[in-house]
Amino acid sequence: MFDYTAPLRDMQFILKELAGLDAVGALPGCEEASPDLVAAILEEAGKFAAGVLAPINRQGDEQGCRLEDGKVIAPDGWQEAYTQFSESGWIGLSLPTEFGGQGLPKLVSTPVWEMWFSTNMAFTMLPQLNVGQAEALLIAATDEQKQTWLHKVVSGEWGSTMNLTEPQAGSDLAATRARAEPAADGSYRLFGQKIFISYGEHELTPNIVHLVLARLPDAPAGVKGLSLFIVPKYLVNADGSLGDRNDVRCISIEHKMGIHGSPTCTMSYGDNGGAVGYLVGQPNRGLETMFIMMNEARFGVGVQGAGLAERAYQFALGYARDRVQGRDAVSGEAGKPILHHPDVKRMLLGMRARVMAMRALLYTAAGWFDFAHHSADKAVADKYRRYVDLLMPVAKGWSTEVGNDVCDEAIQVFGGMGFVEETGIAQFFRDARIITIYEGTTGIQANDLIGRKILRENGATLRELIADLSATVLALREDEQLADIADAFAETIDALETAADWVLANGKDRLADVLAGAVPFLYLLGTVVGGWQLARAAQAARRRLVEGEGDAAYHASLIELARFYLATVGPQAAANAATVCEAGGALTRFDDSAF
Repeated sequence: MFDYTAPLRDMQFILKELAGLDAVGALPGCEEASPDLVAAILEEAGKFAAGVLAPINRQGDEQGCRLEDGKVIAPDGWQEAYTQFSESGWIGLSLPTEFGGQGLPKLVSTPVWEMWFSTNMAFTMLPQLNVGQAEALLIAATDEQKQTWLHKVVSGEWGSTMNLTEPQAGSDLAATRARAEPAADGSYRLFGQKIFISYGEHELTPNIVHLVLARLPDAPAGVKGLSLFIVPKYLVNADGSLGDRNDVRCISIEHKMGIHGSPTCTMSYGDNGGAVGYLVGQPNRGLETMFIMMNEARFGVGVQGAGLAERAYQFALGYARDRVQGRDAVSGEAGKPILHHPDVKRMLLGMRARVMAMRALLYTAAGWFDFAHHSADKAVADKYRRYVDLLMPVAKGWSTEVGNDVCDEAIQVFGGMGFVEETGIAQFFRDARIITIYEGTTGIQANDLIGRKILRENGATLRELIADLSATVLALREDEQLADIADAFAETIDALETAADWVLANGKDRLADVLAGAVPFLYLLGTVVGGWQLARAAQAARRRLVEGEGDAAYHASLIELARFYLATVGPQAAANAATVCEAGGALTRFDDSAF
């Protein structure tokens, strides 16, 4: 087992040099996000992650959760950790002060959540749900509902869930059958089952606030007939105290490959007359509101990818420094750690490069989110809102796929010992396997990217993004020391433009062929924007070196990291572009009966 060390130097570099922390801190409503405050928050979060969450991660995996007499019992240490977590105010870091939050920018909270996902993903899924639910209620709930629910959700005094999926529907929300019937008092009675509900039942908080999609009696078919309801585990009295138990219960928990410390529940509503619920927003428009929570969750799952990859990388690096085996391939010298073997070093450097690319993309996107919400310049706000919308499938889909790959490769560094549970590395691989699946599989993210984000607007925002990528190439070429990075990055942009042109030219008449290459296109775009972030990092590091500021060895290493990424990951852009343009026809021509 290897201790967790918060990667504060990398985080601070990205926040300041790439994600625009100073500019975000100058936005209206974000003035408190000074560099000193942010540094203090990150340091304290790192201590909490390493000192509280990391020590209980292994036992959460080994003990898992259990269902006893309708109650879900969490692993040892969960209650104490959650109490500390909520009482410290971490949940409300980026939520409004009006409801007990701290009102800090998303750019500040994102690295904090990364640390928590790194050290204990199964635990952190619970408070993450509170943040997503709070975002949804802030936009769609009535003032009375906000006063009733938001203070408790933001503080973490009450838990939160998101109830979408049903046994017969899976990801097809149009097939939702849960129903809601109006009651005389203006509330509703809900009936039905929901599956795969993270933290749907537990004893960590005295109440749980479920957000549930269901159909009203006169609802139209499909997703346009879904409404959203608040359904508490315990009803709330007029004075805010808890009343009777609502007609909602957990009837089973899943036995999963990973995230054992997080209970994944099957929830039953209305077995004894109907679960009391309260409509959120407009009737039949619940999916629009739920998408607010889903988008928050999707971004958070992308951060899970970076967090788990960082933890796996730290484990692998620690092992490679300690494990002595074989002889040096060049000198023949024995007695050196396996870190000196070129192939092990290749794996570790590849892991670090991809983690930094993911992290930089996610932090930069968090900064865009803040500009979209706080900038007084409408043109700036609109641009970054569109960038966030365009790249949300990449932030979720690409980051989670890369996170899986890094956790997988970490096992390879351990060799046979990686296949043994006692070394601990296997847990990160098992935990990471879900992140490409929940909150929309990679295929769903890719279809969203192609259909709703690119074809719908005829590639306008993508073209704007490509122009920004090309501008970075020109800036890199102004420094002869970075010319090779500029050339390598330009090749990835060329591949992206080739694929984008093909998608836009064929999206109308050959949609099946285009969608057959949707996932490769998502990988392609992720590879390119990840390279963009590392190229920008190289620029910033080079500037620091020229100015003689900071740690010269660290800044030089960032330049080499960009070179390594573009030399090893960058060529995948051309391969994915070729797949996008050429593989669809072969796939659609293949007769299903030949499988």
